[in-house]
Amino acid sequence: MADNEEKKREIEKRGKGLKDIDPTIFWVSAIISAILIVWGAIATEQFGSMIDSVFDFLVNNFGWLYLLFTMVIFGLVLILGFSRFGKIKLGKPDEEPEYSTRSWIAMLFSAGMGIGLVFWGVAEPIMHYAAPPFGIEAETEAAALEAMASSFFHWGLHPWALYAFFGLMLAYFSFRRGLPQLPSSTLYPLLGKEGVKGFWGKFFNILAVFATLFGIATSLGLGAQQVNSGLGELIGIPVSNNAASIIVVVITIAFIISAVTGIDKGIKVLSNINITIGGILLAFVIIFGPTVFILSYLVEATGEYINMFFQRSFYIGSVSGDPWPGWWTIFYWAWWIAWTPFVGGFIARISRGRTIKEFVIGVVFVPAVVGLVWFATMGGTAMHLEMFEGIDISGPVHDDMAVAFFVTLQQLPLGAILSVLATILITTFFITSADSGTFVMGMLTSKGKLEPSTQVKVTWGVLEGLIAAVLLLAGGLGALQTASIAGAFPFMLFVIASIVGIFKALANDYEHLERGEFIGDIDFDY
Repeated sequence: MADNEEKKREIEKRGKGLKDIDPTIFWVSAIISAILIVWGAIATEQFGSMIDSVFDFLVNNFGWLYLLFTMVIFGLVLILGFSRFGKIKLGKPDEEPEYSTRSWIAMLFSAGMGIGLVFWGVAEPIMHYAAPPFGIEAETEAAALEAMASSFFHWGLHPWALYAFFGLMLAYFSFRRGLPQLPSSTLYPLLGKEGVKGFWGKFFNILAVFATLFGIATSLGLGAQQVNSGLGELIGIPVSNNAASIIVVVITIAFIISAVTGIDKGIKVLSNINITIGGILLAFVIIFGPTVFILSYLVEATGEYINMFFQRSFYIGSVSGDPWPGWWTIFYWAWWIAWTPFVGGFIARISRGRTIKEFVIGVVFVPAVVGLVWFATMGGTAMHLEMFEGIDISGPVHDDMAVAFFVTLQQLPLGAILSVLATILITTFFITSADSGTFVMGMLTSKGKLEPSTQVKVTWGVLEGLIAAVLLLAGGLGALQTASIAGAFPFMLFVIASIVGIFKALANDYEHLERGEFIGDIDFDY
């Protein structure tokens, strides 16, 4: 039995090059993306204006749905993790976790939002300090507390719950029930085999490709700008879109190599390096920065985050007319949903053999806690410099958000060394996010194969780098990010439909589990 499972796993991993792709998903996604990219590069202002109009329409008319959906998903993830379903394994009954807990956490964190924490760790709290919500006066003690609590809220439990729910569904239907690891598989309980293979299943998969491709390309552009800023601080390289585009090319080569070498040799190794460097940087700043302030700020802001958890979760500003939720919370929730196919898909891929309870604790709570500590340390240090040491951090943040992190580190002992470490960390986070995304793109367009072929991964890697470089030079990167978020709206509707299916499937599975039975694979040939 074990030998048969191993053979089956090897067969499902093996790719056949570009012959292995799903032509409908691959070509429809590629053609639509190409049209939008050419439009964004040639008619940048017109493209940006159109995309902004679409996004403004969604925020103004469906902001309530983004908030409600995210909060419902958070509640459902808790139910799945800590109810009777928690004992169900994301895999066959006798399977053990494919990766060690340390490597698993490192990989999901690196793919999820490691690069974002570095980029926003200083910038976001300082921006909220200058312009807080809830009618709080700017640059006051109340604004400082609210700034960190809002940052915790945007980077804490909610986004990881979104990733966890989608990733859990994919891992369950793939590893437990034998379906391809594709978004469409989550619709199986509702649509059946033909529905998953048909129009709606393919449409769901195409939306996932669209969101993933544009999300990665945007991150490549933003990450290149921050690496450019770091190198500018360290060795005086001019900060420009031309320099950032060259960095995109170099990083693209690096992440393609990492993706081609596979999860075990490339992504896992780099993810463990990320966690090590990030841990060293974090410990150094806590010890040699304003230690007591950081720890006190962490505790107090966490209390404020918990105290107003539900108010923040449902705050739209409909009565007050406050635009802040649209600028921040709704934008973030839409952005996390846009990243869900990529991050949730990758987390599913590396989570074989874990129980649902282990999965929820590891994917939702561990990264959220690490994120809170990171923001309190980096953002707290910047806040202390701004409020108590008379060092201007707000100015650099206003001028260039990408350089804010380095300006803060330069104020600490061994600031130049810390900036070198930070640049290395940004680069490795950058590579792991991009190669994880490339891996997922390969799976999405290769009928859900767990090990996409080298040709497919290289194809998508080159396209991602090309898109980022072209739109950086054309100045259309922001519009691409907004396009990705707007495109994620219908994806959210499909996830809503999937909710019924996963609970229906788990309830049936649990009944068999109680009788000592295992349902087994669904008869499905893609």
